Amino acid sequence: MRRILLALALLLPLAAVAADNDIDKVNGSVQVDAGQHAGDVSSVNGSVHIGDHAVVQKASTVNGSVDLGAQARAGELGTVNGAIRLAAGSQVDGKVEAVNGAITLAQGAQVSGHLSNVNGAITLDAAHVAGGLETVAGDITVGAGSHVEGGILVDKPNNGWFRWGSERKPVIVIGPHAVVQGTLEFRREVVLKVSDSAQIGTVKGATAEKFSGATP
Repeated sequence: MRRILLALALLLPLAAVAADNDIDKVNGSVQVDAGQHAGDVSSVNGSVHIGDHAVVQKASTVNGSVDLGAQARAGELGTVNGAIRLAAGSQVDGKVEAVNGAITLAQGAQVSGHLSNVNGAITLDAAHVAGGLETVAGDITVGAGSHVEGGILVDKPNNGWFRWGSERKPVIVIGPHAVVQGTLEFRREVVLKVSDSAQIGTVKGATAEKFSGATP
């Protein structure tokens, strides 16, 4: 299963021998200072903080959050049991994935790859995601002025580890002047609210409720 493989894959860099510019830590947080360049940055039982204007190849952790500073850049971001936050103007060239954690993109943040989690809110504030959004049990807010390519997928819970939150309907909000290109596919019941000034693609598995104003 892809999500289980994600959790395992995030552990692999922690067991490897670090390269000269890699930063690994167990039972502690990792800080990449503003403007610094690093390779793979990872932690177990600790958060990863990437400073403003810093550049890293990959940032990942287990049992901790990942913060990407303003105007910072990363190849990939991932966490198990923690939030991911992208500050204003930050950029991720690949994917952003969380298990059991919220993902937040501030104004001007960009993700070139796929953005997904299993449980936890996904929130875009005038941000851009080129590879689509995916969740199982989390709410999604594509905030005002945001742009999503690759559509949205809300998958159904599986019978194994990922059944929590299966009774609650995720709430999907597409805000004013937001654009979602591609299919909005819902494989479970959701509440879908779409601004009357937003532009969206084909909707499968749900009926959109229109709203006017800043929020539903």
